[in-house]
Amino acid sequence: MLKNLSFLNMLVWNLVIVGLWHVVVFLICIKLPKSSFDPTKERYAPKEWEHGGRWYRDTLKIQVWKDRVPQHIGKNGFSKRHLTEMSVEYLDEFILETCRGEWMHLKNCICAVVALIINPLLVGIIMSFLIMLANAPFAAVQRYNRFRLLILRKRRLRESRASGVEQNTVTA
Repeated sequence: MLKNLSFLNMLVWNLVIVGLWHVVVFLICIKLPKSSFDPTKERYAPKEWEHGGRWYRDTLKIQVWKDRVPQHIGKNGFSKRHLTEMSVEYLDEFILETCRGEWMHLKNCICAVVALIINPLLVGIIMSFLIMLANAPFAAVQRYNRFRLLILRKRRLRESRASGVEQNTVTA
C-alpha cells in the first residue's frame, strides 16, 4: 500500500497508522471489563520456561532496566515503582492491572505485522522492529511484576491466616 510513496510520505503514514493503532488498542483496553484481564486465564498464566519469573531476571536482567522505562498511570492507577498498600484486595487489583498492561502491549505488537505488510521490506522490518521495541519490554515488565506480586500476595494471605484475619474476598 505504501510502497510507491516518497520516504517522507511513507514515514508520515506509518506514524499515523501506528499512532492510531495504539490509541484504538488503548481505548479498547480501558473499556473492556475487568473479567477480560482475569489473571487465572491461560494467557496470563506462568509458562514453564519463565521459571517463576527467574527467566526475566536472569536472561533479560529486567531488574536493572525496568524502572527506567516510562510508565502510564491512569486515574486511580498503579505505579510500578512502589506499592501504596499491602492488602490482598489491593494486590489483586494490581495483579489485574498487570494483565491489562500486558494485554495492551501485546496487542500493540500485532501492528508490527501490519507494518510488514503495507511497507517495502526494509521499511517494514525497521517499523516492525521499532513497534516491538516500544511494546515488548513493557509486556515483559508486566509479567515480571505479576510474578513478584503473586508471591507477595501468597505471603500476605499466609500472614492474614496466621493472625486469624478472615478473608471474605474472591481472589485470583
